[in-house]
Amino acid sequence: MLINDKKKLPVRFTDQHFTIDKVLIKDAIKQANITQQDTVLDIGAGKGFITVHLLKNVNKVVAIENDLVLYKHLCKRFNNAQNVQVVGCDFRKFTVPLLPFKVVSNIPYGITSDIFRILMFDNVELFLGGSIVLQSEPAKKLVSSKVYNPYTVFYHTFYDLEFLYEISPGSFLPPPTVKSALLKIKRKQSSIDFELKVKYLAFISCLLQKPDLSVRTALKSIFRKSQVRSISEKFGINLNAQIVCLSPSQWKNCFLEMLEVVPEKFHPS
Repeated sequence: MLINDKKKLPVRFTDQHFTIDKVLIKDAIKQANITQQDTVLDIGAGKGFITVHLLKNVNKVVAIENDLVLYKHLCKRFNNAQNVQVVGCDFRKFTVPLLPFKVVSNIPYGITSDIFRILMFDNVELFLGGSIVLQSEPAKKLVSSKVYNPYTVFYHTFYDLEFLYEISPGSFLPPPTVKSALLKIKRKQSSIDFELKVKYLAFISCLLQKPDLSVRTALKSIFRKSQVRSISEKFGINLNAQIVCLSPSQWKNCFLEMLEVVPEKFHPS
């Protein structure tokens, strides 16, 4: 694919690798279970390769691009598209719409962790899921059986995260020097109230302070010995396993048990 020299070229050090693979784009949209009524964010929209496909499928697309030249290009390209809103800013400064939304995006790799925190923690009340192209290494960490990051535990409580497949460098312009992957995110039904999200994250962070500890030892920092035994029996938890090996449902159940049996003054903060 040739691009006129006068037009904006992606710059490798700014993490700009445009998704030019139409098969990948269409599959990403399909995997996100988009409906016509959805509002969908395209984070780091670039030259609009994903945006142009999204606008055929949904009620509203918000294309977010921090690069000024690319922002102007998007404004011009979608000037007559009534269902596309182009926003020129760093996503970390973007105010998400106050309504449920999904994301289909080839995100800027350099701010991956910030993007996921904004979507799946800060806006867990509104973010319904989607599909995201990101660097393969962090994608694999997100679906690892051992979880060391409190935010990742939090994400898995409210979302199913599925590593779909690695993506060929030829799907991008220019080809990235790192491996990429497509990640599917689907909202779960959860029994934890969104209003408890800060308390829940504090609970997870407390127990993961020393990730090599056994579940028994870690839980005893919050629960009494008899309560730990009860938790093990009620939720089928192996107390001799490392705390990082707890499943999302076990994390959730331990937290809900704390709310029931531990006085609030002893809750992690």
